[in-house]
Amino acid sequence: MRIYVAGHRGLVGSALVREIEKHSEHTWIGKSRSELDLLDRKAVFDFLASEKPDAVIIAAAKVGGIMANSTYPVEFLSENLQIETNLIDGAHAAEIDKLLFLGSSCIYPKLAPQPIKEEYLLTGPLEASNEPYALAKISGLKLVQAYRREYGRKWVSAMPSNVFGPGDNFDETTSHVLPALIGKFHTAKKAGFPTVTVWGSGTPKREFMYSEDLASACIFLLEKYNDDSHINVGTGTDLSISELAQTIAEVIGFEGEIHFDTSKPDGTPRKLLEVSKLSDLGWQSSVQLKEGIRKTYDWFLENEAQQ
Repeated sequence: MRIYVAGHRGLVGSALVREIEKHSEHTWIGKSRSELDLLDRKAVFDFLASEKPDAVIIAAAKVGGIMANSTYPVEFLSENLQIETNLIDGAHAAEIDKLLFLGSSCIYPKLAPQPIKEEYLLTGPLEASNEPYALAKISGLKLVQAYRREYGRKWVSAMPSNVFGPGDNFDETTSHVLPALIGKFHTAKKAGFPTVTVWGSGTPKREFMYSEDLASACIFLLEKYNDDSHINVGTGTDLSISELAQTIAEVIGFEGEIHFDTSKPDGTPRKLLEVSKLSDLGWQSSVQLKEGIRKTYDWFLENEAQQ
C-alpha cells in the first residue's frame, strides 16, 4: 500500500514512518505543516484528490497533558474536530479505500470499570480535565462508523493507551506525564536538585505504550482489521504514577527524593485498556516499559539541544 501518514513528524507519525519503511511492500507519503495545513479544508481535499493514496492513517492531532488541555479547551476541541473531519471527509471524496483513525483512551468515562472494554464508550461522564480532546476523538470515531454504515467504507478506528517514545514533547507545561517526568528528572540530575516534585498524589494508575509498538499495531490493523467497532490498542498492564516516577528516576540516575504535590489534580483514577480483542487477532506489544523509557531517554540525550 501507498500510505499517507497525517502527522508524520509527530511522536506517533514518525514511528509509523519507521515501521512502514520496515515493510518492503508498503511506502508512505507525508506533508509537513508548512506544506499542508490540515485546518485548511480545501487544501486537504485537493491534496488527497491529487495524491490518491491507497490508505490514510490519521496520526495528526493537537495533543497535550492536563495543564495544556485545561488552558486551551477551545483549541483542543475545535482544531482536532477540523483536522479529523477534513481528512475523513476528504478521504471519502477521493474514494480512498482504507483509513485508520487514531483516537485516545481518554474517550472512555472517568470512572469506567477496569480494564476498559470498547463497549464502555459513552456509558458515563468524561474526565473534565481533557473533555474537549476526548469529545473530538469520540466524534472522529463516530464519523468513521457513519461512513462505514452509510457508504460502506472499510475504515476503522483504534484507541491507544498513553503513548511515549522518540520525538515526544518533553516540556513540563504542555506534555503528557511520562515525557514531562523525563525532562524534569533529567534537569534535576544535571542541576543537582535534592528533590523532584510530581503533580498529584502518585496513586492514579496508567498504561503506557512505546510508540514503535503502536506503529506496529497500526500497520497490523490496516492490513487485518475491518470491523464497525473501534479497537483498543495497549499493553494490558499498568502502574501507578508513583511507580512510574521511580522507574524514570532509576533510568536517568536521579538519586534524590520524589515529592508529590497533592494540591494538583490527579485526573482519572485508573485507565487500563482491555486488549483481548486485539490479542485475539494475533498482535501483542513487545517493548517493556523500562526498555521503552531507556530508548526514549537515549533519544532525548541525543537531541537535548533541540529540546
